[in-house]
Amino acid sequence: AWLSDGLDDVAGLTVRVAPIYRVPGSERIYPELRDLVVANMVDSALQAVSAFLKASKLEPPATHRSLGRRAYIDAVVRADRALDSVASTFDFLLAVTPINAEPAWLEFQAGGFEHVPALLYRPLEFEVAAQKRKLYSVSLDHLEDPLLTTLFSQKQQELDLQLSMLAARETPRFVELGRALYGSVEPSLATRARAIVEKAPGAASSARQKGLDADAIAAAARDMIAGYRAAYSDFDASVEIRGDLPAGLLVSRNRLLVSRDTNLPPERLTALLSHEIGVHLLTYFNGDAQGLAIFRNGLAGYEGMQEGLAVLAEYLVGGMTAARLRLIAARVLACQAMLDGATFEETFRIFHKEFGLDDRSAFNVVLRVFRGGGLAKDAIYLRGVVQVLDHLRGGGSLTPFWIGKISAAHFGAIQELNARGLLRAPRLEPAFLSSDAARPRLKKAMAGIDPIDMIET
Repeated sequence: AWLSDGLDDVAGLTVRVAPIYRVPGSERIYPELRDLVVANMVDSALQAVSAFLKASKLEPPATHRSLGRRAYIDAVVRADRALDSVASTFDFLLAVTPINAEPAWLEFQAGGFEHVPALLYRPLEFEVAAQKRKLYSVSLDHLEDPLLTTLFSQKQQELDLQLSMLAARETPRFVELGRALYGSVEPSLATRARAIVEKAPGAASSARQKGLDADAIAAAARDMIAGYRAAYSDFDASVEIRGDLPAGLLVSRNRLLVSRDTNLPPERLTALLSHEIGVHLLTYFNGDAQGLAIFRNGLAGYEGMQEGLAVLAEYLVGGMTAARLRLIAARVLACQAMLDGATFEETFRIFHKEFGLDDRSAFNVVLRVFRGGGLAKDAIYLRGVVQVLDHLRGGGSLTPFWIGKISAAHFGAIQELNARGLLRAPRLEPAFLSSDAARPRLKKAMAGIDPIDMIET
């Protein structure tokens, strides 16, 4: 009641809480239980204020959670910067991606597809133990915001898991740590993936057609980036052609990396650039504009929704070919085989002989799944697009997902932060959403479709 001393018109309410968070017979506490009590007290207080406003015939908020803090306190900003300092030390995917994909293919081919090729990785430029000490020196005790405390704690744990995986590259522990990070392949996802592989028509020919090379792709990427930069001057993305990556494209923070070995069918160009630039780079820069680095680095578990949105982008621009969807589904089954104990060579034979992928395509799938020692990440593409399609079918909007790099599990948290005025509207929305090609496809997706319905006929 001391807060209201001297204020005759202000009512005071004293709340006492039984110390259920203390260890009986001592001064020690159960931290998790203490945090839960604090979070519940904050929520109860907000509900009480909301109820008071309603009973007083004053305008109540749309949700009591919008009455929470409307600015980031210094402790939040310091914790965010400290977590960003650790996250910026490494690029997880680059660190677990082989730098000798082409020589590895030639070695595997020369050995009659019977012997695992030697895979080489970038040396780590930091000590894992030192980064872990730095990570857990970040204090989350004084953020005075249970929601942000939860988001930061989840990110802290995710960074810890990624660092543990980097320390365990090329060991059996890497696989199990990856299972904890990305999850197992659930039976329903495996069933859906197998149906796509069996139903989607395979490539007309196993011959590798001459397509767009890295220089042509990089030029087109720079043109697309220029368009986004014209709409938002802080869209400061760069394009690099690299000789130390497997064929394909990869986004690393604000950089689009193009492998020198990439050979892309022309009809896939817009789809791939929409995937990498229109989703991954766009959410990086939109997240950067939110005031906290966690929204550009990504909330914990964001990758599944990111890849789901990116696959949806390929469909919306008309670039979802049967071969591409079949490849996405095949990666799920490769992850399942790897997690179930199949070897590199056994998994290759499954996709080359049973599923009919040409030898190089089968190798590329297996290489991605066995990188680092066995990475289950590639199951998230199909899982993510299923989540996105379910979200659209249920009447959900895509707009909140452009705010930054967030997961489906954080949709409610984003809505609350937005209601509290802590988030800005996305600086940019993907250019492809406003195209004539995308509108009918988006309408179709909102009416309800399965992934296999995305194939362009």
